[in-house]
Amino acid sequence: MKKIFLPYLTCIMLTSCGGDTEIIVQEPITDLYDAAYNQFERENYDEAAEKFLMVETQYPASEWSADALIMAAYSQYLDDDFPSAISTVDRFMRFHPGHTDVPYMLYLRGMCYYRQVSDVRREPGMSVYALQQFQQLASRFPNSPYAKNAKNKINILKNYIAGKVMYSARVDMKKENWASAITKLQSILTDAPETVMPAEAMYRLTQAYTAIGLPEQADGYKEMLKLNFPESDWAKKLEK
Repeated sequence: MKKIFLPYLTCIMLTSCGGDTEIIVQEPITDLYDAAYNQFERENYDEAAEKFLMVETQYPASEWSADALIMAAYSQYLDDDFPSAISTVDRFMRFHPGHTDVPYMLYLRGMCYYRQVSDVRREPGMSVYALQQFQQLASRFPNSPYAKNAKNKINILKNYIAGKVMYSARVDMKKENWASAITKLQSILTDAPETVMPAEAMYRLTQAYTAIGLPEQADGYKEMLKLNFPESDWAKKLEK
């Protein structure tokens, strides 16, 4: 059956005399948007998102379409529907790459991943995705209102990811899997020097190299720790 869409009219359905053509008349964009916003104000975020998306899909060429996607994504975020929110942000980026609200949408996508970060003992997964979004935001839009918050999140996430690597290295050391532990500890020094983990990494590298009978390498990390973090608890442990 052929369907004909007629915008800016009251939503009704008509059938032609021959019964071959179904005419679907769209609801006016202002009515759709107002209905969506009313649901949003009532905190019915699922229904609000659905209606905001209707605005965008039925009126993609409208100046309201980008704003409707923003509101839909935000509604989905508030509803803890992070996969849908990410999908909506992706759609916004695809169709509105030069929009002034791109920094906000990058931030929102980052927050969708950030809110899903789990315990440090589990796979970092979402933390890596969140870090990528916040880094992109801080790099592309350093003067945006969201850049400062993004940089704070970057610092938190880098420490989280480094903490995950450290946890895994400690497990390896308990199992005397020295090669794996050393690789992970060295990666902290290379990839996360600005986090709180390097002092512990140097201390444990001293332990690991001592355990496998390489005192020269152990002494090198011992001196590195004393030089870079002389007042740290890890440096003081070396003297015990």
